[in-house]
Amino acid sequence: MAAGYLEILRAKHAARLLTGTLVGRLPNATAAIALVLFVRAEGGTYSLAGVLAAVYGVANAVGQPVLGRLVDLYGQPRVQLPAAVVSALAMGAFAFSGTDPLPFACAAVAAAGLFTPPLEGGLRALWPSVLRREEQVHTAYALDAVAQEVLFTVGPLLVTLCVSLWSERAALLALNAVGVLGALSVVCSPPSRAWRSAPREAHWLGALRSPGLLVLLGAFLFVGIALGSITVACVPYADGHGGDAVYGWLMAALGLGALLGGTVYGARRWTGEPARRLQGIVALLAVCYLPLMLMPGAVAMVLLTVLAGVFLAPAIACAFVLVDRHAPGGTLTEAFSWLVTTFTVGASVGTGVAGPVVEAGGALWGFAVPGAAGGVSLLVLLVTRGLLTGPVGRAVVAASAENDPNRAVEPRFSSGDRA
Repeated sequence: MAAGYLEILRAKHAARLLTGTLVGRLPNATAAIALVLFVRAEGGTYSLAGVLAAVYGVANAVGQPVLGRLVDLYGQPRVQLPAAVVSALAMGAFAFSGTDPLPFACAAVAAAGLFTPPLEGGLRALWPSVLRREEQVHTAYALDAVAQEVLFTVGPLLVTLCVSLWSERAALLALNAVGVLGALSVVCSPPSRAWRSAPREAHWLGALRSPGLLVLLGAFLFVGIALGSITVACVPYADGHGGDAVYGWLMAALGLGALLGGTVYGARRWTGEPARRLQGIVALLAVCYLPLMLMPGAVAMVLLTVLAGVFLAPAIACAFVLVDRHAPGGTLTEAFSWLVTTFTVGASVGTGVAGPVVEAGGALWGFAVPGAAGGVSLLVLLVTRGLLTGPVGRAVVAASAENDPNRAVEPRFSSGDRA
């Protein structure tokens, strides 16, 4: 298992790109908890903290595909680094001004979210130019999904460490400054500087004109709903089985399950049609949500939550392959950014839906939401399977115009699929 990942990390520039992207995404991964802690330290209410976190999240969801399209048009260095600097400056302005006046605070937080650089989508667009074999790219996608779980586990710990060592304001400033350094490391790398998007057809829909991509977005909207609803349903369960400590263990178990699943998935060389494989993974994801409704004791519930997370990272990694295949020429970064945005919006919808459900029927019905959402996601994939498995219109080659400024004609993928 380790050999496959080591092969990826030993490839020239791969470790730098992965590390730089993770560091550059720290501000985004820690924004919610950092904002809540800062607002509370300033004397604000939890409601105000929630509003500002929501403003950041909505702005981020809007900005990712927009900036992704600009990256496809103008290249990574000309978009990613300026966006990172503007985002950090906006969050810095908020850190120094505080929550008063409120309109300025909302505007600063919105700007920070809106200009968060699409490093995640940019990295996935770079992998084919760094790794020359199809199976290596697929392994890199899985490694990427695993790294996300590590990031969202370690990120909150870094926030609390910064707060304990310095202050809530210092945590905001330091993490955003470090994020700029991560973005700088990526855009100064040779693959990022050399990367050019393929020639694109001018179209206002951009990546969204691909039916296959729309199917993936529809399916992962409901995967996001499932994930968001679990975080809410676990609250009343934890209240009756030990309080905040149990809730923390449940959230950690969900991330651990995804980490384990993604690690095992990426270590294997997969054959066959990825669209059918995604259907199977999403089916298993939905099935593994159902045992949560048993609501056993705390230890058993933690184990069930690990199981619930096992197929999340494999589903995301498999979706990356299909996004790469179905994105129209010249829209690869935008397409990956749309997947990120859709998943984030789904998670927000899931938290909003699960709240009233839990209030009406308790934790049991709250845990029914992720199973139902997973089932709907599978249904979307089954009903529209012809759009994902059928031929599409962009040739995938190793040194394709999407990744090679010299437009070399060396084959990369041997599958013969057209994406």
